Amino acid sequence: MRHAKSAWPVGVDDHDRPLGPRGLRDAPAAGRALAEADCLPDLVLCSTAERARRTWELASAAWDTPPPVRPEPKLYGADVRELLALVHEVPPAVGTLLLVGHNPGLEELVLELAGDSLDDALDDVRTKFPTSAIAVLAWHGDGWPDLAPGTALLTSLIVPRGRTPR
Repeated sequence: MRHAKSAWPVGVDDHDRPLGPRGLRDAPAAGRALAEADCLPDLVLCSTAERARRTWELASAAWDTPPPVRPEPKLYGADVRELLALVHEVPPAVGTLLLVGHNPGLEELVLELAGDSLDDALDDVRTKFPTSAIAVLAWHGDGWPDLAPGTALLTSLIVPRGRTPR
């Protein structure tokens, strides 16, 4: 999941940028979309950047009991090789993993891992992986270290958008 739309306040370091108004609306919608799709992860690795942490905080409110989250500084600015290395370290007991991070790394990781997709999901990711986007990948293997390029199926690309309160 890519973090929700951030703000660009003057004088604020990139790592500390907050969510913007649209991000504050979209992050809870992302949590609802994950819950509705029955995609409750066993573990969440979340970038330590403010916009990613806040995205997960708002998204995870969709569940009575949110899954365990591990702040992961290496997700900030990570490329495909670094992201895959993090995934390879995930314990085998974790069946469903959620990364909350940034582009271009997440988009490139999805494109690297997905050998195919249902419907036009892969083409959609190639076109754009917008803020709050959730790529759902299915993969069958003996453990996370076995996850390799082209071995996953992109089952859906969810781009939730929240509504302005009235």
